[in-house]
Amino acid sequence: MSKIFITGVTGHFGKATLNFLLNKGISASDITVLVREEAKAEEFLKQGLAVKQADYSNYEALVKAFKGSDTLLLVSGTDIPNRSQQQENVVKAAKEAGVKRIVYTSFDRKNETSTSPIAMIAESHLHTEKAIKASGLQYTILRNNLYMDMLPMFIGDKAVETGVIYQPSGDGKAAYLLREDMAEIAANVLINTGHENKEYVVGGATAYSYAEIAELISELTGKTMQHVSPSKEEYIKTLTEANVPTEFVHVFAGFADAKKQGELDTVGTETETLLGRKATSMKAFLTGVYSAN
Repeated sequence: MSKIFITGVTGHFGKATLNFLLNKGISASDITVLVREEAKAEEFLKQGLAVKQADYSNYEALVKAFKGSDTLLLVSGTDIPNRSQQQENVVKAAKEAGVKRIVYTSFDRKNETSTSPIAMIAESHLHTEKAIKASGLQYTILRNNLYMDMLPMFIGDKAVETGVIYQPSGDGKAAYLLREDMAEIAANVLINTGHENKEYVVGGATAYSYAEIAELISELTGKTMQHVSPSKEEYIKTLTEANVPTEFVHVFAGFADAKKQGELDTVGTETETLLGRKATSMKAFLTGVYSAN
């Protein structure tokens, strides 16, 4: 059996992927995980996993950690300003350590230039993909769309109360997919062959606009919901006056703009094949969040 190494295991995506691997019968002795802090190692040691301590900035520690592993799941980091260099370190360290294949959680996009409204997020993903391809290692790149789980955050906790989804996205759509479904796809790709040197669009079978999401929430709650699409400038002003932190305001506005420009409406035609079942539907997810029951 291939020896699998998982980074980002203390985060939601990495931990979910780990659990899917174990549930699918992969032995804990065939999995190594990475933690940045020793204090977080205990729960994984109790599961019988090998645990290595390092962070993406420590090249020498990464090389040492990766030795003995064949396949590496590189879960993209959250340190956006430093992510390009950090993840380049991971790729180079993996090659030096003798890793044979990298599976990378990237993102779906159409516009790869600095004119993209989400260029601040995209730059490090594109840099990492280039580094992976230049390494000569086998790779699988998962071009993940937006997490369905993030919708309540985008919609806001007062939306049902006010009856308004306030997002400057126009009629733009996104092919949302539940993070758990994406994690199971990552697990399946890690343990099955035939995914070498491939890129997959990982998203829902249907792309949804906020107007369509408002309609579904209306059905579930019995309250009339509508989507209001202000200008980007008005949206930023409104959130700023509501004391939303600046970095969040601009990320929210960027993703709304990306939806408006059609950046995120590519559906995942291979998602169900990769998942081995039907993905969680938008209606099923929204029922769990907004059902009047």
